[in-house]
Amino acid sequence: MAAAVAEPDLRCVGFVGAGRMAGAIAQGLIRAGKVEAQHVLVSAPSDRNLCHFRALGCRTTHSNQEVLHSCSLIFLATKPHVLPAVLAEVAPVVTSAHILVSVAAGVSLSTLEELLPPTARVLRVSPNLPCVVQEGAMVMARGSHAGKSEVELLQTLLEACGQCEEVPEAQVDIHTGLSGSGVAFVCTFSEALAEGAIKMGMPSGQAHRIAAQTLLGTAKMLLQKGQHPAQLRTDVCTPGGTTIYGLHALEQGGLRAATMSAVEAATCRAKELSRK
Repeated sequence: MAAAVAEPDLRCVGFVGAGRMAGAIAQGLIRAGKVEAQHVLVSAPSDRNLCHFRALGCRTTHSNQEVLHSCSLIFLATKPHVLPAVLAEVAPVVTSAHILVSVAAGVSLSTLEELLPPTARVLRVSPNLPCVVQEGAMVMARGSHAGKSEVELLQTLLEACGQCEEVPEAQVDIHTGLSGSGVAFVCTFSEALAEGAIKMGMPSGQAHRIAAQTLLGTAKMLLQKGQHPAQLRTDVCTPGGTTIYGLHALEQGGLRAATMSAVEAATCRAKELSRK
């Protein structure tokens, strides 16, 4: 009979790496009451970023192995090129009690599992920057030894940072093109929207606030009503009105094709980086 896998101690969540995304996830978990700040332990080689975690009330260390010794749920949040060396360092202390969650872009599950003990429970999460304001759009993929319970645990925790869905790993790079890079695409559109109003005489600050609020309100309607964007667009677009004239101008400028090409280009680049 196989030995039972030890349950993770959710009173302590660990982060190996102290960058922006680690901070966003930690902040979300703490603010939502998923974990108490004193039960978060974060490691990094220097104090440069650790001070931000101390300000939240988290514990910090310069030892990656200490995080593994103290916590069962670990977020691997280093830069992708650093992660292999970090995994080699912590692998000797990884046990069946650990759940390891990588947020490093472009590092595949197969790579993670090759560098860790054979039965390590590994998941891969692709976050995006709005996790910083607890409005992230995240996806996760599970490794060969992670089961439904690990997925449900992670979803329960990460809902504090936004929306999180499980997908096949092949879709993680697409998520990068759509949502990771998509933040920049949306910002570009918001900027252009505001600049159109500025051109017509609206003050800059006001134009940018209204453009951002328009994006926020539209996104909430799409999510809350579950409508296809085309339906909402049709609701706004009256025959012979202002909106259809503006949409015609957007079509002439190739907005739709350019946006689709941007997601495709970013996805292809993510796939290239994953192969390196």
